Amino acid sequence: MRIDIISIFPDFFEGPFSHSILKRAQEKKLVEIHIHDLRPYSTNKQKSVDDYQYGGGSGMVMNIQPIDDCISKLKEEREYDEIIYLTPDSPTLNQNTCNNLSISKNLIMLCGHYKGIDQRIRDQFITMEVSIGDYVLTGGELASAVLTDSIVRLIPGAISDETSALSDSFQDELLSHPIYTRPSDYKGWKVPEVLLSGNPILIEKWREEKAIEKTKNTRPDLLQ
Repeated sequence: MRIDIISIFPDFFEGPFSHSILKRAQEKKLVEIHIHDLRPYSTNKQKSVDDYQYGGGSGMVMNIQPIDDCISKLKEEREYDEIIYLTPDSPTLNQNTCNNLSISKNLIMLCGHYKGIDQRIRDQFITMEVSIGDYVLTGGELASAVLTDSIVRLIPGAISDETSALSDSFQDELLSHPIYTRPSDYKGWKVPEVLLSGNPILIEKWREEKAIEKTKNTRPDLLQ
């Protein structure tokens, strides 16, 4: 998989993509992540990428020209499964979306800033819009890092125990069941006996019941 991220703050990604699963996935050649600084694509002397919005109003808008040139250049080099714009005014990211994107070959992620991007970019180039929640961030960099992590961890080989990702919350529209590790008795706080029974059928039944119970209490909307 190849992921191209377009941003006006490319240095932001040095931290998130240099650790843990994302780092190992790149070292294993399971994913290539390329960060593109948008400013060099600007044709004005100041290399600015924003301007005032037509019709008045507060806040600046990202220019159409540098985004057009950057995306067009990438599209000349390869075909992309999706060109994704990270923005709060769009469908909220969920596990099903992550699963679908994890089998992609090439993705572009565009990080918005200020009040957003010129609508014509959304109309002409963007094939998918993603929000990571009903709140507003300073820019799309954090959101693109979240989306990248949620996708890459699903690529076969990215996690040493691939079955682990299949049992995560939301994979079966349920939240995860409670989990425990050693010791079985700590300060009198005991692990449920069924998990110590060695009976896989009873354990699986208990986990399913607890997952349903937790989902019902915490996210009843998922059960609908």
